[in-house]
Amino acid sequence: MSTATSTPRFSKEVGATGLLALPLVLGHVSTGLISFVDNVIAGHHATATLAAVTIGTALLWLPMLIPIGTLISLTASVSQLHGAGREREIGPLFRQALWLALGLGLIMFTFLTVVPPLLPAFGIAPDIVPGATAFLHAVRWGGPALTLYFCMRYLSEGMHWTLPTMLLGFGGLLVLAPMGYVLANGKLGFPEMGAEGLGIASAVMMWLQAIAFATYLWFTKRFAHLQLFSHFEGPRWKAIWELLRTGLPIGITVLMEGGLFIVTALLIGRLGANEAAAHQIAINVAQLCFMIPMGVAEATTVRVGHAVGRGDGFGVRRAAWAGYAIIMGTQTLSAAVLLFGHDAIVGVYTNDLAVAGLASTLLLYAGTFQFPDGIQVLSAGALRGLKDTRVPMFIAMFAYWGLGMPLGAGLGLGLGMGPQGMWIGLIVGLTAAAILMGWRLRRSSLRIGQSMLS
Repeated sequence: MSTATSTPRFSKEVGATGLLALPLVLGHVSTGLISFVDNVIAGHHATATLAAVTIGTALLWLPMLIPIGTLISLTASVSQLHGAGREREIGPLFRQALWLALGLGLIMFTFLTVVPPLLPAFGIAPDIVPGATAFLHAVRWGGPALTLYFCMRYLSEGMHWTLPTMLLGFGGLLVLAPMGYVLANGKLGFPEMGAEGLGIASAVMMWLQAIAFATYLWFTKRFAHLQLFSHFEGPRWKAIWELLRTGLPIGITVLMEGGLFIVTALLIGRLGANEAAAHQIAINVAQLCFMIPMGVAEATTVRVGHAVGRGDGFGVRRAAWAGYAIIMGTQTLSAAVLLFGHDAIVGVYTNDLAVAGLASTLLLYAGTFQFPDGIQVLSAGALRGLKDTRVPMFIAMFAYWGLGMPLGAGLGLGLGMGPQGMWIGLIVGLTAAAILMGWRLRRSSLRIGQSMLS
């Protein structure tokens, strides 16, 4: 059993977490750039194409949060087995996770097949429906590849190896940008496909990323001892159910937070074009800032899980506190940039004075929620490392949908405060989540630490 003196010193823990987090942060940046490239290509093709891709992307990624969140439970399981020296169990677990990923990918394919006919019922403008339908019908073919890719990514991250996430993220960008441009605009002899072309390019990118990751795992010596692809293994429902039992609450938790921001955008869109544009600018900047604590949280999941696996109760708390220390630094920097540079940031996006004034104000609100946002995502990441996922799911439901959304809608729409009222709801929801997630982490880490010492 580990003791306090045998665990890494706090400064080394901070360094280890930071090294794990950096490629993850850059991987998230690459994902953001992929969305940016999609929008730029679509916007230069036609306004209707941009609108179609925007709708299609939202309908792809909002439900995709559930399988992605569900599969992330593999990271904690692998890191715990790695820490416990039970690496012979990782290969069988991974093969069952692949079956789960394939099943979730097929569910996403089905969802993206049946949703397009319902677009008019959602109130989507008639001139946008054909493009959005074509995009969804094209990108759906990449659904299974995307879930398989995340399964392999989470295995690698659980083994403390995050570099492939970054490299394949930017590699995907190098595929999508030229292919999307060619197919959308009808270059090099291809027909002009608009939104459909971007959907095809996205699906091809997803399959190439999945194939590249599988090839790497097959041939690399780093994971050879795990025998990941040593033999075919059919589905074992007990193992798959265990992954679902731990992972599905994570998927729902991620959906609760992502859904809060998407519904907020839809409600603000009812207030007018200027309000919607200002909100889009502010939320885009806030999302870019969020990529840093999200990467740190994922690294903390690995470090906490590894400490649990080796039976190191002190290491569990040290890993969590190291994550908090990094978050305090990153969020201080983000808050300072938003609070003191909000006007300059908005100037990059728009010259419209009405939009710029409101967006600048909303960035001040974004600056105030940097700390609660960082704390809640870090706490959730540490709890995943402990495989404590059900209570955080209920916390997210209460904080975001029992508190944040009703308050924001009441202030913004009911009392006429507009976007500012909606953003107050976001701040309150994130603050409540930060407090409750932090409380839950303290209780869970103390309980697990005591069980390891007993």
